Amino acid sequence: MRNLHALIFIMLAVLAGAASAGPVDINTADAATLAAAIDGVGERKAAVIVQYRETHGPFGSVDELAGVKGIGAGTVERNRQNLTAAPAASGRGRVSQQ
Repeated sequence: MRNLHALIFIMLAVLAGAASAGPVDINTADAATLAAAIDGVGERKAAVIVQYRETHGPFGSVDELAGVKGIGAGTVERNRQNLTAAPAASGRGRVSQQ
């Protein structure tokens, strides 16, 4: 019984830590992370978000998430405080030195 209590305590501590870890970057998070972070988004919709990002490039803002099929403005608003869209590192604009 003591081991069960210890296991439950550890699981709660891990979940509390994950919840307070800060916003999730929609430009870098994998599908599992997105599904866990976005209320109303499961694994399938999270995979669609990742596919959209791979096809169209990084999101310029969290608001652009509403452009993904199956993700509406309400979902974005409900989750805004948990999400961020950090600018992607890009090789554009660099001059090649040969």
